[in-house]
Parts: sequence; C-alpha cells; structure tokens
Amino acid sequence: MEVTNVKEYQAIAKEKLPKMVYDYYASGAEDQWTLEENQNAFARILFRPRILIDVSKIDMTTTILGFKISMPIMIAPTAMQKMAHPEGEYATARAASAAGTIMTLSSWATSSVEEVASTGPGIRFFQLYVYKDRNVVAQLVRRAERAGFKAIALTVDTPRLGRREADIKNRFTLPPFLTLKNFEGLDLGKMDEANDSGLASYVAGQIDRTLSWKDVKWLQTITSMPILVKGVITAEDTRLAIQAGAAGIIVSNHGARQLDYVPATIMALEEVVKAAQRRVPVFLDGGVRRGTDVFKALALGASGIFIGRPVVFSLAAEGEVGVKKVLQMLRDEFELTMALSGCTSLKQITRNHIVTEWDTPRARPAPRL
Repeated sequence: MEVTNVKEYQAIAKEKLPKMVYDYYASGAEDQWTLEENQNAFARILFRPRILIDVSKIDMTTTILGFKISMPIMIAPTAMQKMAHPEGEYATARAASAAGTIMTLSSWATSSVEEVASTGPGIRFFQLYVYKDRNVVAQLVRRAERAGFKAIALTVDTPRLGRREADIKNRFTLPPFLTLKNFEGLDLGKMDEANDSGLASYVAGQIDRTLSWKDVKWLQTITSMPILVKGVITAEDTRLAIQAGAAGIIVSNHGARQLDYVPATIMALEEVVKAAQRRVPVFLDGGVRRGTDVFKALALGASGIFIGRPVVFSLAAEGEVGVKKVLQMLRDEFELTMALSGCTSLKQITRNHIVTEWDTPRARPAPRL
C-alpha cells in the first residue's frame, strides 16, 4: 500500500507491532476523550485563505532558541523507540538531521545521549524527568550537555503516571532485550513486571512527586542549556514558568496520556500564547497529523510544533525511511497550506487566516425592514 498521509502509518504499525507495544504507543489515559480530542479539535478550526498573492517562492525556515531549522516541525520525545524498530532513536536522529530539524530525545530512550550524538551532526534537545535522586538528574543533564544537546525539555505534568488502562491490561513492561540506556549502570531498580503497568510501578518508585517551580530554578544552576517547560496548558502556569526563568513553553497534555478531559492542546494554545506576551516562544505538541494542523497552530501563535506518535508509527512501519517520509509529508502539506492561504513566510501567517468556534461572530449589516 502506498502511504499518502501520516495517519496511514498507524494501521501499518498496528499490524507489525506486538499488541503490548502498539497499545503502549497508541493509548491515552482512562476514557481516552482527550486522545481523540487532540486530533478532532483541529477539524473545528477553519481557514480564511487570501488569494491572488505571488506564492511562487515559499520560505518555511525558522529559528528556534537561536538555531536555524528548515521548518517549524520538530520531533517530540517518545520513549523506548527500539520497541518500534531495532534502530530506534538512531533512525529518528538521522531522519531529523536529514530533514534539517530538531529531535528531542526522551529520558526513557533505549539509546543513550552519547549513542544518539554518535549518529552525526544535528540539533537535539533532551527531555528530562526529574528523579528522586538529584545526583542522577545532575549527571544526566551534564552528559546531555557534553554530548552536544542544546536544550532541556523539562516534563512537568508527570508527578504520577496517568492511568493507561491498556498498559494495565497488558501488564506493560520493557521487553527483556532492551534497557533504558541513559540509566544503565545506575542502581535505580528495573522496570519489572507488576500487577498492573510495570511503567507505572517504575515511575512511582523513581520520579519525584515533590517537583515544583523551585526545581526549575535549581536546574538553571546546573546547566547553561535553556529550559523549555513541557506540559503547560493554562495562562496561570505560563506566567509562573516565565517567572521561573523558562526559555520557552511547550503546550502539551502528554499526548493525552496523563489527565483525561483536559482540553486538546490546540484549544489551550491561544490562552498560553496570550499569557506569554511574546516574552518566550510557545510550542505545541499533540494531535498534529497534517500540514494544515501545523498552519493552524502557527496562526494561533505557536513558534513551532512537535510530533510524537507519527514518528514511532512510521518508525515501526519503515524505520528511518518512514520517519523521513513523515517529516517530508508534513513539510509538503504545510507548504501547500501556506501557498493556498497566501503566505510566503512564517511571519505572514496570522490569526486572520483562521476562524475558530470561540471567535466572536463577524458583524453583519442589519437587514432592512
């Protein structure tokens, strides 16, 4: 079957992967309302395209935290990619580099920061979970910095793991031939089989529930890398993140894997953008499956978007080639959306190019009686 869009990779991944692995990547928390809403909410935002504009040349390049990339489409952190494909994070890193964009490596990767760095040049961010043992955290951050990573994406929405019922049913655990490579050699306990989800038990034992805003400040004392706060969906937390010295904000609901019935990230985006008042860049993660979605996020004020599940599904289907194709398809669709909306550069994408359900109705002339 010829794959013509990003969504088609999910069905291929479902056929290829063991049920436990596919369910781990695909599922959300509890009723999975937010999981569906992350994608569905994009469909309720419509375009107001402008016409008769010369769109023969379109520039999609942008600068993120001072790093120039080819397009505002980047790779989100997704854990344990070698469950999807033997090359795992190596393949993803090479695909991102070839596309001229940023890859974010998960703390829970099945390849270490040093191994990913060894794949060659590329702009890479490191996603961080804060463990109870702060020496482990400091060590990990320093290793990422030494390996040439350029920023920390601090995940702040996971003091406890969301209730992912598929993982409980499957007794999810990391396959025996894989390890969380960044923690090899550290006495941190293993992700063993448990009575429910092995990952949930591991998180309960290792991740620090006391994590607070003061820890964002502490992180700044141990690294010169900029810190992006990942998991913000309210104006209140946006203001606190900026006060705490965040270099940027990632509007994220953890791929709908944490608290169910939070808004889709595209619905929360504008509130965060307004609260940030252009003091720091705001990014979006969650539900992006089309180039049209990318455009809508930028029209609502995002500086760029991150994709997660499309990466692991395409990785499962076709390895590095699959990830390259996903990035290329989104790029092509986004370029077409820009052209058909009358935009030749990212700065030309404005709020006036879309209409949302929360916009006030445009004034119509009153009918004559």
